[in-house]
Amino acid sequence: MDEMKALDVMELDVRSKTDIVDYMVVATGTSKRHVSAIVRAVQRDLKGLGTNVLGVEGQDAGQWVLLDLGDVLVHVMRKEMRQFYQLERLWGTFEQSEAIG
Repeated sequence: MDEMKALDVMELDVRSKTDIVDYMVVATGTSKRHVSAIVRAVQRDLKGLGTNVLGVEGQDAGQWVLLDLGDVLVHVMRKEMRQFYQLERLWGTFEQSEAIG
């Protein structure tokens, strides 16, 4: 994500909130094209690490793309979508692992 200049990358530890996923990574792209480029780069890097992407949603629209990695969900969103949905706030009192970048 750093290579693609994703903005406000944040890793959220949600283990205390749900049994479905352990972590969420949330990042912002500046445009549909930027969001798509970030997602492609993440998919390429994960493939290189031998990590399987279980599912991808929203790639065609490019507003909010979700990558399901099993224990980790990666959300890449346009700024407007991130401000509207406020996933960090939605998940309430979470343990923030770290802000990246």
